[in-house]
Amino acid sequence: MAQFSEEHEMFRASVRDFVQSEIEPFAEEWEREGIFPAHELFGKMGRLGFLGVTYDPAYGGGGGDVLYSAILGEELGRMSCLGVAMAISVQTDMATPSLHRFGSDELKERYLKPAIAGEAVAAIAVTEPDAGSDVAGLRTRAVRDGDEWVINGTKLYITSGLQADWMCLLARTSDEGGSRGCTQIVVPTDVAGFSVSRKLDKLGMRSSDTAELVFEDARVPLANTIGVEGRGFHQQMQQFQDERMIAAYQMVGAMEGALDRTKRYLAERQAFGKPLAANQHLGYELADLAAEVEVLKHFNYAAAAAASQGEDITRFATIAKLRSGRLARRVADICLQFHGGIGYMEETWTARFFRDTRLWSIGGGADEVMLRTLARMDGYALD
Repeated sequence: MAQFSEEHEMFRASVRDFVQSEIEPFAEEWEREGIFPAHELFGKMGRLGFLGVTYDPAYGGGGGDVLYSAILGEELGRMSCLGVAMAISVQTDMATPSLHRFGSDELKERYLKPAIAGEAVAAIAVTEPDAGSDVAGLRTRAVRDGDEWVINGTKLYITSGLQADWMCLLARTSDEGGSRGCTQIVVPTDVAGFSVSRKLDKLGMRSSDTAELVFEDARVPLANTIGVEGRGFHQQMQQFQDERMIAAYQMVGAMEGALDRTKRYLAERQAFGKPLAANQHLGYELADLAAEVEVLKHFNYAAAAAASQGEDITRFATIAKLRSGRLARRVADICLQFHGGIGYMEETWTARFFRDTRLWSIGGGADEVMLRTLARMDGYALD
């Protein structure tokens, strides 16, 4: 059982209050516009210490344990515009972990510190048109020219791509195939040769911007290399564990919120002369889902505890990512079903929730990749 201190609970209350006061009033507007003001929102979050809760205080981080990340994720997951929640998690747990873990002091001072303060928006640039879950197949290249990298290629499905000030780019830096010869590089978006080719129109997560990015002889200093040249794939695999866990934390909060809202609806909605909640089948279905969410929550806390002890949480993160994405789809489907016709209308939260949660089984490693990883770890698949 996770041990939450008074400070943990105060942090939870602060994040919940922030979501209600600074995000929820604008959720509908941001959904319509397909973008939210990341610099403005992140600035507010940075001043409250929300963007680097576990990071080194030397760079503005909170220096807290991993339970703070779990709390942050759960509370962000409760918001009605999950696209914003995802963009925040890109800032906290997808674009910055490698920089914090492997970056030089100079790089962290220049790029991590402003990201934690909310003064700079960060993005993670890994996925390409022909390399999504197959990260080892990426083709974007960075070639040495003196003391600079010259970068050419295309990145796709990049959250906050329209607003990012810098990105953690994974590029191929040698002719070695597969996972070898890739390097992580900090690329500012104001360099010549970088451009946003298009904003993407998504099924869900519409409150955050997603873009296709192009690099045409974009130059950055070799000093922008994160960690060890040629070890970028392995560093990114570690960064993926942070990404998958924040996704699982968020889904717990999102599913708890959805089940609670559905419970209230069933108590208020009259059908056949009595509240829908009087139908035992509906209650049993929700209770079953709530029990599964509870199991996932405590699995997440076990993962957080293991991470705090410095353990390899690859297995934890893989299972959490797989189960949270699949369970979220079931919760979204049942909640919409129990709302009936009104649940299918855009005016009802269930429609957006149904669309938004679908991404969790794709982004950050598709379900099939999670299953492949687990099968290999357990010896069920030999290849």
